[in-house]
Amino acid sequence: DLQICQHRAPTCCTKKMEESYQAAVRRERAQSIQALNFELKYMIVAHITAFQEAFESLLRFAENRTSSLFETAYRPMAKEAAEPVKELFTDISLYILGAETTVESAVLRFFDSLFPLVYSRLINPGITDLSEDYTECLRLTRQDINPFGHYSKNMVTELSKSLWPSRMLSQALSLGIEVINSTEHAALSKECSRALVRMQYCPHCQGLTLIRPCVGYCLNVMRGCLASVSELDVQWREFISTLEYLANEMAASHELETALAGIWSSINEAILHAQLNGPQLSATVDKVCGQPKQQEGNLSSANIVPVKEVPETQTFVMAHTSLNNKRREFINYMKRSRTFYASIAERLCDGDLVMRDSSTCWNGEDVV
Repeated sequence: DLQICQHRAPTCCTKKMEESYQAAVRRERAQSIQALNFELKYMIVAHITAFQEAFESLLRFAENRTSSLFETAYRPMAKEAAEPVKELFTDISLYILGAETTVESAVLRFFDSLFPLVYSRLINPGITDLSEDYTECLRLTRQDINPFGHYSKNMVTELSKSLWPSRMLSQALSLGIEVINSTEHAALSKECSRALVRMQYCPHCQGLTLIRPCVGYCLNVMRGCLASVSELDVQWREFISTLEYLANEMAASHELETALAGIWSSINEAILHAQLNGPQLSATVDKVCGQPKQQEGNLSSANIVPVKEVPETQTFVMAHTSLNNKRREFINYMKRSRTFYASIAERLCDGDLVMRDSSTCWNGEDVV
């Protein structure tokens, strides 16, 4: 009553043993594919973590640098500006990690929050009544009167160009993990599990427990079983090429590191622009939002303090170098995995499964 290991010679197998063998080959094949995938998946996960740590390090540096700008040059509004600054860098971090947000919305939201502070603490430092309604009016007016000139738009443009490859790379790495996970659980067809039993266990039914499959026979069986997985080869090669492209984009002229490090400078230029145009802004705001209560006395606007370029610190240089090195290492590793799905049958037939250095092997019917 054997269905798979039928042979003219006497056999020591039963139908029930054949069923056990089918369960065994399914389990073994899943474990073999998992073992092959493990290194690749481990490397991708490790690099996702390493990239995120490097991103976070750069973001923290840029955020600290921006906070120190307010504490040194714009002390009257430093305390109130802390929350908008924190929100800006949180939004940038979420964008890089793939959240449904845009760089433009993050930057403009920041400048919406910043304008009431600049207006009431620097341009008109005598304002005492900064009610919710008046603050909201200032926020909405910012969109119409554009107090920060072209600096806010330039910041959007520069950051969008620089952050986009990082966001895409982050999403691509997550996609790579999904692809690998899906291949681990690819179901074996009935024909495939029968072919694997015939290859690995049918010799046992004749007491030939030490004979292993011939190399060519193993490759034929594995290629048949893994046809659906090996079809991923073309897409996987394209995926690796895309990773290379994104990594090159990250290292190109619009560098993430440079853009993040320059945020404080863009904000500083924007604030200086608003201060220089203070009288015109005040006239427009008074028409739109009304005149707020002022302190008695002659309070001139705060002195404009130009801030010089802060020299590159060791922290930034280390984070910059770290990100570049991780990028290079990762792409070199992924390039080596370009043929991963094309060669999966060969890799499964490698090692202990087949007979390599012997004159005899099993061809599915007999010992040859």
